[in-house]
Amino acid sequence: MFGGTFNPIHLGHLHGAEEIREAFGLHRVIFIPAAHPPHKTIRDVIDPGHRLEMVRLATSANPYFFTSDIEIKRTGKSYSIDTLRHFREKEKGSLFFILGRDAFVEIETWKEFGHLFSLCSFIVITRPGSRQVPSGTELPASLSLDFRYHPRTGEWTHTSGHTLSFKEIGYLDISSTRIRELIRKRKSIRYLVPPEVETYIERHELYRNPY
Repeated sequence: MFGGTFNPIHLGHLHGAEEIREAFGLHRVIFIPAAHPPHKTIRDVIDPGHRLEMVRLATSANPYFFTSDIEIKRTGKSYSIDTLRHFREKEKGSLFFILGRDAFVEIETWKEFGHLFSLCSFIVITRPGSRQVPSGTELPASLSLDFRYHPRTGEWTHTSGHTLSFKEIGYLDISSTRIRELIRKRKSIRYLVPPEVETYIERHELYRNPY
């Protein structure tokens, strides 16, 4: 499960998801656009229907990539705990939740964050050269008692048996913020997003006006 605002989805998202899929032997990656991200102001985020369609377009060519509208259909803010519970009830196999390191460092601000790790394993994407989490000293204090660190593998094991992994991937210097800024300046976003997404943005004249 790969959740995010995807405002818009770009090649960095896709590249990272593919690296994680291969590294962990995942059978599929489900992209889950958030309708109302709790940590973002709504005015900075375009209509969820547009973001969902761009994710569908971006992932359609990869047989391992899928898109879920579970958070867009749900009313209110998009809390990960609700999404994980949904998939935990629906799926019988092993579940992994993929997120970036920037999001992980704010995990204590997430709704019912202490229960997240009892529902599935977590994979935290890190960038080359970034400071990793090497030995158990950098987990939030409120979580450290629930995890055991394994120096040989670099993984953590939760009391539920689920794991927490930090995986460095090849980094593409692309961000949704940069893409939106380029569009507002009427500059090209070619090679930053899939061609289908670029065409969709142009057709619907998305991100042209400042928030």
